[in-house]
Amino acid sequence: MSFRKLIVSCGGTGGHFYPGLSIAREFQKQGGDALLLLGGKHADAQKKTAESFGIRAVKISATPFSLKPVPLIRFKLAVFRGAFQCLRIFRAFHPDALLSMGSFASFPPVVACFLSRVPLFLHDGNVRLGKANLRMSPLAKALALSFPTPDSARCGCPAILTGMPLRPELLQDIPSREEAIDRINRRWNCSFRKEVPTVLIFGGSLGAENINKSCRIPHGTPENALQLIHLTGTGKREELSAFYEGASFQRLLLETAPEMDWFYAAADWVVCRAGGSTVSELACFGKYAVLVPYPFAVQDHQTENARYLTPSGGAELIPDRELTEERFVSKLQDFLKNPEEYREKGLRLKELAFPDASANILKMIDNLLAASCS
Repeated sequence: MSFRKLIVSCGGTGGHFYPGLSIAREFQKQGGDALLLLGGKHADAQKKTAESFGIRAVKISATPFSLKPVPLIRFKLAVFRGAFQCLRIFRAFHPDALLSMGSFASFPPVVACFLSRVPLFLHDGNVRLGKANLRMSPLAKALALSFPTPDSARCGCPAILTGMPLRPELLQDIPSREEAIDRINRRWNCSFRKEVPTVLIFGGSLGAENINKSCRIPHGTPENALQLIHLTGTGKREELSAFYEGASFQRLLLETAPEMDWFYAAADWVVCRAGGSTVSELACFGKYAVLVPYPFAVQDHQTENARYLTPSGGAELIPDRELTEERFVSKLQDFLKNPEEYREKGLRLKELAFPDASANILKMIDNLLAASCS
């Protein structure tokens, strides 16, 4: 690789931070030196997470964008302060490039990047390009796409399909379905069986409420019909645990857990939201999914993400407003009639996967930097 130092601006939500962290980890694995710039209310926690993986991170000034007069003034002041912070960081670190993952937290680094004449690259984690990336694209050498997008014509720089960077742990040494069930049994003292269909339900850190309410297995479901893994979200486990009291089928109810690779590998049928990372994970694991897009996502981007998977036949989309307990039970019964058919449908998603997305993005940056020097 011809470049040695990379700054990644990935503050904001987890949808910006974790892909940026994955790229930084891959870059350091290849011998490079990475630094993260983080802004927003989650910056302190994100900084600790990055440093736990040996990645340096710096918190910068950043405030969400708003057209309202007072918040707009705060945003402009934060960009001004953050840009000067970033200029000092750039002078000390001497980056070969800046990779911005989008969001309001990327405006200060991009301003500093422009003033420092450092090459700028962008990444977008959804089918619909974010407003921040569209505004910054005329300054960039290229924008890396997680998915094919209808917005390419609106982009002010070349748009290159690379995929969504996922956590390395998720894709390293993926267990077989049988091994995943064994690990789950040992870890949580469960009695899951390999011959019983496994249902995985989760709603993410946001938007789990309606999924928890509507996606409930009927109490009369026989013990051998299915086994359930349900990630409820923080503070929501007790209610669901009380609901399932006395049910005969095996179940594992958790608020959250880092062992998503085990859960995906064990699952035969998944119900979940349609964030960019989730959609990419489903494709990498080849799991059939009922996708319920988060209805309050900016630009309704989760609906567009879901539509990336549905034409393959390996997923279906149910709008949140149409998700009811009756609709869920109907879909569940269809699955239980022929679980093997749904397993085969899920495998079609693998054709849409980009398991090497982090390496693809770094290769894109390397190639374009080399071309600009020749």
